[in-house]
Amino acid sequence: MCFDADARPPLPPIRGGAIDARNLRLTSSDGTEFAAYGARAEQPSGAGIVIIPDVRGLNAFYEELALRFAEAGVDAVALDFYGRTAGPDKRGADFEYEPHVLALDPAGVDRDVAAALDYLRSHEGGEPDRLYTTGFCIGGRISLLQARSGLGLTGVIGLYPWPTGPHRSGLPAPADEAPRFGCPVLAIYGGADAGIPAEAREEFDRSLDAAGVPHDTVVYEDAPHSFFDRKAGDFADASSDAWRQMLEFMGIAAEG
Repeated sequence: MCFDADARPPLPPIRGGAIDARNLRLTSSDGTEFAAYGARAEQPSGAGIVIIPDVRGLNAFYEELALRFAEAGVDAVALDFYGRTAGPDKRGADFEYEPHVLALDPAGVDRDVAAALDYLRSHEGGEPDRLYTTGFCIGGRISLLQARSGLGLTGVIGLYPWPTGPHRSGLPAPADEAPRFGCPVLAIYGGADAGIPAEAREEFDRSLDAAGVPHDTVVYEDAPHSFFDRKAGDFADASSDAWRQMLEFMGIAAEG
């Protein structure tokens, strides 16, 4: 598990409001329908982002995060990557995600991300001129892998992703895919995350260096996995700085 069911994203540096925030149903190139949630920036910065959730799939945390990105000037869409096995409808907090993790189709997930990017590129999605992905935990791994998707991304962001080694979902390791990366990378970790030791972070950095991929790695030494949570008051400074890092990576000067 990444976030608790009642977790909520920290507040960003506010630039303005969010407009036209709503539930969506998007369709991948293979005809798969999946749930999503989109939010338009009232004061757009020219950046757009696809938000890829943790292992629970789309839930209230990521819907609110789309709103928070929009408040920071970023057109955003959060997607659900379980449409092929769990269907396109919204689910409750008691969703048993593990069978769907084991049945995940990595190529299908890439198609879902591509469909979400197509939505952002549309008039309805805001037509931003710089496109990014971000993700958390397993979603962070998926986000990093989009750097080799050829989808015209300006950059990818992963928060406490697993960057090395095999994964039960069949998703490849970003470190192994680094030679195929075509855009810059921002990786954000908690230094106290026992599941992602320093050795894994350093191996990923070495793979990016060897491939000539521009990248920034940020480690908050005392922060655990899933520190990016408004309830986690002990890690408020790390969450605030993580917002700053993400917005600056997207070419947006943080305010406040």
